[in-house]
Amino acid sequence: LDNELYRNIQKKIIDALDEAKYVTVKGMGDNRTDMKVMLHEIKDKEKETNFENCVADVNIPVGEVFTSPVLAGTSGILHVSGVYLRGLYFKDLEIKFKDGCIEDYKCANFITEEDNKNYIKQNIMYNNDTLPIGEFAIGTNTTAYKFARKFDIADKLDILIAEKTGPHFAVGDTCYSYDEDNDTFNFDGKRHIAKENEISSKRKTDPDKAYFSCHTDITLPYDELGEIRAVREDGTGVTIIENGRFVLPGTEELNKPLDE
Repeated sequence: LDNELYRNIQKKIIDALDEAKYVTVKGMGDNRTDMKVMLHEIKDKEKETNFENCVADVNIPVGEVFTSPVLAGTSGILHVSGVYLRGLYFKDLEIKFKDGCIEDYKCANFITEEDNKNYIKQNIMYNNDTLPIGEFAIGTNTTAYKFARKFDIADKLDILIAEKTGPHFAVGDTCYSYDEDNDTFNFDGKRHIAKENEISSKRKTDPDKAYFSCHTDITLPYDELGEIRAVREDGTGVTIIENGRFVLPGTEELNKPLDE
């Protein structure tokens, strides 16, 4: 896929997101997702950004925009009807977050609630009692999404492909673990300011509590996605995705693979 095409489209998404105080993510149909994602305060919008513009020079394949959310106020329910994580299938996975950390969780793989909880705790939470949201991202690779659906191979996709096929939340460490203090920039020269959260910031005072040595991406597919909306301080906002389609002006090209 064309790196420059995706880079320019993703810049439009980032420009809209950088106007926001928080982002709402909602499912549609039977999907129960209802998340509020708090963003870091940008003090200089000409020079700073919350989201990394990720194309194939950073992470093969293109494309996504991602950030490390503010944990305080980031709350809600993430639900996926079915998802493969490191080769394991999770049916009807639901995770409840409060202030950016896992508060409760369930799935429908097994008969008993205890077995389902143990399955999640072992294979997503790595036996931690809770984990923070380390990443919020919007995957833009609709071609990979359509490809996986057409040939029914979602279970075979490497996570680097799967995470690009819709918005996703990662639980565990941020994308910038152990690299928070090195400046990084988008192609437009804007510096990434969202490189840590309230937990990873403990690396300077209590490093044993700053990292979890895990990072698990949970992707919400486009066909279960009702809305992603960037909400400003005054309550107004702009919709980026609605009913599984990109609706932000300048992003229409991303819908072409979905309509083929």
